[in-house]
Amino acid sequence: MSVRNAGGRFLLALVSGAVLGACSPSASTAVPPVEAAASTTLLPVAAQAVATPPAAAAPVQPLVTGLPDFTALVERYGPAVVNVRVDEKPQARTTQRRPQAPPDSIEEFLRRFGAPDMQGVDPRERAPRRGEGSGFIVSPDGYIMTNAHVVNGATSVVVTMSDRREFDATVVGLDEQTDVAVIKVDGKNLPTVKIGDPSRLKPGQWVVAIGSPFGMQNSVTAGIVSATSRDLPQESELPAPAFIQTDAAVNPGNSGGPLFNLEGEVIGINSQIYSQSGGYMGLSFAIPIDIADNVRMQLVKNGRVVRSKIGVRIQPVSAADAEAFGLDRPRGALVSEVEDGPARTAGIRPGDIVLSVDGRPVEGNTALSTFISTMAPGTSTELEVWRDGKLRKMNLRVVERDPPGAVQTSLNTTPRRGGVEKQGAEQTALGLTVRPLTAEERQQVDTQGSLVVEDAQGAAAERLRPGDIIVAVGGAPVKTVAELQSLIKAAPRSVALLIQRGQQQLYATLRKQDQ
Repeated sequence: MSVRNAGGRFLLALVSGAVLGACSPSASTAVPPVEAAASTTLLPVAAQAVATPPAAAAPVQPLVTGLPDFTALVERYGPAVVNVRVDEKPQARTTQRRPQAPPDSIEEFLRRFGAPDMQGVDPRERAPRRGEGSGFIVSPDGYIMTNAHVVNGATSVVVTMSDRREFDATVVGLDEQTDVAVIKVDGKNLPTVKIGDPSRLKPGQWVVAIGSPFGMQNSVTAGIVSATSRDLPQESELPAPAFIQTDAAVNPGNSGGPLFNLEGEVIGINSQIYSQSGGYMGLSFAIPIDIADNVRMQLVKNGRVVRSKIGVRIQPVSAADAEAFGLDRPRGALVSEVEDGPARTAGIRPGDIVLSVDGRPVEGNTALSTFISTMAPGTSTELEVWRDGKLRKMNLRVVERDPPGAVQTSLNTTPRRGGVEKQGAEQTALGLTVRPLTAEERQQVDTQGSLVVEDAQGAAAERLRPGDIIVAVGGAPVKTVAELQSLIKAAPRSVALLIQRGQQQLYATLRKQDQ
């Protein structure tokens, strides 16, 4: 017996048990009609009420009435899905293989999402390399959307239609941050897809993926939505969009293909899978089509993508952060640093939590980055901000984002050794030993903080390290150890420390009971 069959029989046994359990009480307490009529005159009123059979309950309507039929959807929009075949440039010669990444490292985690590890492979064995992906036609004159990683570095691109016609394609442009690319073929009256609205998507809804897994063109798979805004690990300084997570089977070759809702509208571009084997394992991720289409229009019009910013560094809000800042639940984007720009001019400061943009809720920091970056520079926007237990509204204009800059190194301080501390070091209630910055250390780094972590013990050691500079508690700046001790004492169970590490500021929230 296979595991699947065994699981099926176990489920059947549970269902059968539930049915029998529901029926058995009625069978054991029911009274034959003749005996019930004879005994009714001997029972008090309360007993009669108990013995009287209850009124028949209204039948429960099932929430799911049947499986959908995808035939009409595939017939209508399948012809607009294409196979994209590319020849790639030879890679640089690499003969030394790097050590295998630890199982819990970010490199290993990203590899499971399909990032190839080709180091150590002789390029003569893999160059030039032919690859395949998918795409979909968005205009009758031949504009096609696909993934950037499908066509990046391609020397030639060939598009094959469902009727086996082939076209040479040119790459109009690509955007690695969102993994979106636009290619173009010379054609007229080509079949097209219909662009949908992913904001209407809900977990549990059916979706359909069409693509060319392993070169098998116009393969159709279906599944349901698990999440509409899933953050994935990333190494880029610029944030990637939050993904739509489904269990529609997606395999190599599906990349760049459309994800449809049951109305036949494209609501995402299939982009990534989580896999330990290189194949489908039940987790598929698609780029929301509204983000992708914004990139498409910019690439077609300008050949590049322009993004906006407000000048803040943000981080997710954890349960401990929400408690420390008096928020009802973890949501929003926590501001950890404000640079010169629109946010500072509008009065936004570290410790603010952005909860909405123009009325659109911000559930996580990725949503805020997406909302702002997709606005045209100069656009006015209204932010709803949580500060000191109250909601505030801030109005500002977004500006164009600069290219990513280099991250500088952290402050070079020497931790406590052998019980010897630098002068003025004191231990706090959080398991931290802190002291004032020396004049020499102030010359090393530009900071608004005055206290440096000398040592961290217990749970504090998991979040902070020697050399971190404490700037504030919550939104309140601290200059002395006494001020820090006082703010920690007055804080609730969770204490949000704003620290500077190198040239970055971030919040590290600690629970008092963990120390």
